[in-house]
Amino acid sequence: MKSESTAIDMPESSSAAKGKAPLMAVSRAAKGGYRRGIAIFDFVLRLGAIVTSLAAAAAMGTSDETLPFFTQFFQFQASYDDLPTFQFFVIAMAIVAGYLVLSLPFSIVAIVRPHAAGPRLLLLILDTVALTLNTAAGAAAAAIVYLAHNGNSNTNWLAICNQYGDFCQKVSGAVVASMITVAIFVFLIVLSAFALRRH
Repeated sequence: MKSESTAIDMPESSSAAKGKAPLMAVSRAAKGGYRRGIAIFDFVLRLGAIVTSLAAAAAMGTSDETLPFFTQFFQFQASYDDLPTFQFFVIAMAIVAGYLVLSLPFSIVAIVRPHAAGPRLLLLILDTVALTLNTAAGAAAAAIVYLAHNGNSNTNWLAICNQYGDFCQKVSGAVVASMITVAIFVFLIVLSAFALRRH
């Protein structure tokens, strides 16, 4: 007699099938919460960058000092609009601050819809452009501020900060604020790239 073996295929129980769906849902929810946390941090950083960029533009735009002595023909005065570099700095930082304000709605969309890659990619591109403008303005102004503090003996450029102390203090503070904005932009770009990588 031949023994017959019969293989019986048992269908997967409904409880086992149901057990996989919640795990996927939990994983997706965890990713969504992670991205939402990044988006909230992004929004807070943008608020901080608005403050620093506006402070830089305001400090530079109000830098003006007149020495208490003058001659019949000359009045000794230093103002930001005496130098095209400082004028460019004020305009550039105002543009950066305006962009940051306009970017807030897109940052809010990234909070509400953390899985949407479109707003995050748009912010990444525009942040890079704003970072370039911010860095150019800050670096150019920093070079002039350095000369104002130290001068250049090779070209007979005299340091003026010994006479125009308040003026130099304001423009130096404006450059520092712009560099803080640069650091925030770098962090924003890294956050955006990291959030897009997780999609």
